[in-house]
Amino acid sequence: TWLGTLTATGVLYEVDMRLRPDGASGLLVSSLAAFREYQTQHAWTWEHQALTRARFVCGDSDIRAAFESLRRELLCAPRDLDKLRGEVIDMREKMREGHPNPSDFFDLKHGDGGIVDVEFSVQYLVLAYAHAHPQLTDNVGNIALLKRAAELHVIAESVALPAADAYRELRREQHRIKLSGAEYARVAADSLDGHPAAVRALWREVFSK
Repeated sequence: TWLGTLTATGVLYEVDMRLRPDGASGLLVSSLAAFREYQTQHAWTWEHQALTRARFVCGDSDIRAAFESLRRELLCAPRDLDKLRGEVIDMREKMREGHPNPSDFFDLKHGDGGIVDVEFSVQYLVLAYAHAHPQLTDNVGNIALLKRAAELHVIAESVALPAADAYRELRREQHRIKLSGAEYARVAADSLDGHPAAVRALWREVFSK
């Protein structure tokens, strides 16, 4: 109830209780020990993708420190890259199927070369390479993480920087459209100055490794 409070500027946080451990039947609150056990033994790859973006919102400072330590530990676990790559790509396809676009316009978020492709690429890079480069676990945003990945020579700078710029512009356009009250953030594809192409180049670079 508190998280979903309606404020003067809208709902404080939109919370989907089905996304907790064990789904809608799971406990509302779990201990850190239970969280660790779930994440290490039962969590799906998409849940670890979500963990790359997890933020401590409020609460006891000791829990904050323990959560952040556990979050970094989980993200830095070595992974089978072939398996990880396949599972991230499969989840991306499921998302695409769940957001069909029958129009002739480009969907800024879900289109091929859109916002979600950048986000999935960054999440994959974190899960794949944080064991060697723990600084990738810092919650600094997709643009900064793309630049950091390039600095660490995880991906080519010539691919990372244009994709970071593209992500910034796609997000800016998405915000503009959403603020106008439109249901979907879709635009004419030829109005995007090649930004989707830069994102598609990032996707190829990341998932060909």
